[in-house]
Amino acid sequence: MIERRKTRKIYVGGVPVGGDSPISVQSMTKTDTRDVNATVRQIRGLERAGCEIIRLAVPDREAAEALGRIKARVRIPIVADIHFDWRLALESIRRGVDGLRINPGNIGARWKVQEVVTAASEHGIPIRIGVNSGSLEKDILKKYGHPAPEALVESAARHISVLEEMDFTLIKVSLKGSSVPFTIDAYRAFAERFDYPLHVGITEAGPPPVGIVKSAAGIGILLSEGIGDTIRVSLTAPPRLEVEVAYEILKSLDLRRKGVNIISCPTCGRCSLDIIRIAKKVHRTLKERPVPITVAVMGCVVNGPGEAREADFGIAGGRGEGIVFRKGKIIRRVREEDLVEALIDAVEEEEDWK
Repeated sequence: MIERRKTRKIYVGGVPVGGDSPISVQSMTKTDTRDVNATVRQIRGLERAGCEIIRLAVPDREAAEALGRIKARVRIPIVADIHFDWRLALESIRRGVDGLRINPGNIGARWKVQEVVTAASEHGIPIRIGVNSGSLEKDILKKYGHPAPEALVESAARHISVLEEMDFTLIKVSLKGSSVPFTIDAYRAFAERFDYPLHVGITEAGPPPVGIVKSAAGIGILLSEGIGDTIRVSLTAPPRLEVEVAYEILKSLDLRRKGVNIISCPTCGRCSLDIIRIAKKVHRTLKERPVPITVAVMGCVVNGPGEAREADFGIAGGRGEGIVFRKGKIIRRVREEDLVEALIDAVEEEEDWK
């Protein structure tokens, strides 16, 4: 059992982050925020995939003004991603966003930060301090000579001090780099000093499968140590895949249960079924189910049920035929070509899985 790090609890809209709350899954839209219809379509798709918080880039006033129309048409909380121009943060708040992601160091003069903090405080809107290895302050970079993990922690501490001096503590923090060991070290060092909730991820992880592997390694290690309250998998890929990968990471650590969990054998020379095709079809058919369910797809009719004894349902095949089983017990024997359909029927027949 993983023991979570004790952190403060904040709310992004209706989603709790930190404390004893479930680790929430985030993504970021990849549409032009000014294109309201395209952005809403993408967010609705992410909602169906289980995304719980969505972040939108706000590069100019037109994008900020679009936020209200977008928010009116979606269900999940919206976080506005702001850089440089404090007025965009103020406009985003006026348009009803649920959170801000800013770097106080690039917002400008202290009075500008104060205006943003005052508005956020009045509306109960949390601020994520987002520190990245590629955007450290010049004096901190000069001090360390390069983007070291300690440099990210010092930058975050500086920004936290600014907000705390303004009596603002609705804060969550991220400290991201594209290197897995670097990012892990930064989060570990921060977690030793502060109890603010952490947004965890590997930035610029890359396209699949590289980005998936780096994200799973980095996020998985931190979560296994109890570090992390909300996560975003950053992939050069459609955002829906980010959400799906995030849930797979959480499920693999028994931190969240959502949808289908596939157990399948890697196949070998003894296998006479196309297990790869069958496993993909089972996952595609059942992945939208909201109720957690573990399904085994095994290539050996002799060992399959025993190896997947704890699965809710499963199939195992021999030459030309196979079995459907539940909790390791055979409930049906069918032809090979009918295996997937028989499995789906068995799931649908079970009252608990509807």
